[in-house]
Amino acid sequence: MRDRIRLLLGVVLASVVAGVPVMAQETSQSSAGTLTATTIADGLEHPWALSVLPDGRFLVTERPGRLRVIADGVAGEPIAGVPEVVARGQGGLLDVTLAPDFAETGQLFLSYAEPGEGGTGTAVMSARLELEGNSGRLVDQTVIFRMNNFDGSTRHFGSRIVVGNDGNLFVTLGERGSENRAQDPADLAGGVVRIAPDGSVPEDNPQIDGWAPEFWSIGHRNPQGATLRESDGALFAVEHGARGGDEVNLVEAGKNYGWPEIAYGTNYDGSPIGVGETQPGLEQPLHYWDPSISPSGLDFYEGSLFPEWEGDLLLGGLSGTVLVRLDMDGDAVVDEERLFDGVLGRIRDVKAGPDGALYLITDAGNGRLVRVAPEGS
Repeated sequence: MRDRIRLLLGVVLASVVAGVPVMAQETSQSSAGTLTATTIADGLEHPWALSVLPDGRFLVTERPGRLRVIADGVAGEPIAGVPEVVARGQGGLLDVTLAPDFAETGQLFLSYAEPGEGGTGTAVMSARLELEGNSGRLVDQTVIFRMNNFDGSTRHFGSRIVVGNDGNLFVTLGERGSENRAQDPADLAGGVVRIAPDGSVPEDNPQIDGWAPEFWSIGHRNPQGATLRESDGALFAVEHGARGGDEVNLVEAGKNYGWPEIAYGTNYDGSPIGVGETQPGLEQPLHYWDPSISPSGLDFYEGSLFPEWEGDLLLGGLSGTVLVRLDMDGDAVVDEERLFDGVLGRIRDVKAGPDGALYLITDAGNGRLVRVAPEGS
């Protein structure tokens, strides 16, 4: 069923994109031939996340607190009813993810930096989107998750939302710039939580003694990209290290991914982190970067335009200003390819579209929505 839906969406999206005026194009050589990056829309203020609507339009968050529909190269008026956000530092309106039945119900999920007692924290809202042209409103808003400890930091919100094969939600959480929070299993920070769409805790969560029941895994620094391998429901995530030590992880139930006890790279002042790179009982990354690229956004490629890349991971680099392909063999990363290196700017989110193309958003005051496809496609 998902393959049929993806095929239908691909046809719709291809027809929508075909009518968009070309603003700018850049090229890059790759293992799949020459690639063209075409700007679909610009003028976005620090966009953070991207979803493709069933009719081929795009839904994009802007960190200052706006949710917009992009159609025919133009961003519509901000959608009403978004939650109040704290748009300071790395905070603001962050991820947007559509429910599997969005076409029928309009349900979606938003993550954001929420104001509250003690400062700010990551929260997740469920809502229904009622579209009116290229705008609309959110209704039936319900906060289904929030951190249990807010603080004054404006860093490390994490905030990617992934819908599992069973319909439950994975939400990545940063440690808010306080590294020891990632090793406190009662503190809903520095980990990945798994919740039902109504915010309740699934009965088959790890439920480890001393852990908050929402936790799926702990020991994460700031995971800003996550995606599901649909064939087996496995969750993969990328997270920022300090000075070096960005990671790709296969995120499994009940595991501790080590931050800040173990890490690759160093603190920003050059001092060592924790006890080193390994310790019994703490998980190793599938892949890491040193120096850092600040990975953000993550998706598996399962399209038809790049058959050579079937099953590979794609992600953006913020400080790295690069699109990265990780050649996957099962759970192993066997090679890395860097595309549009230094060309497109800070890449915040990456999605493999149902038409087989890649869609990126760039994080800037004049951010862009970009389509990447083989030259001539």
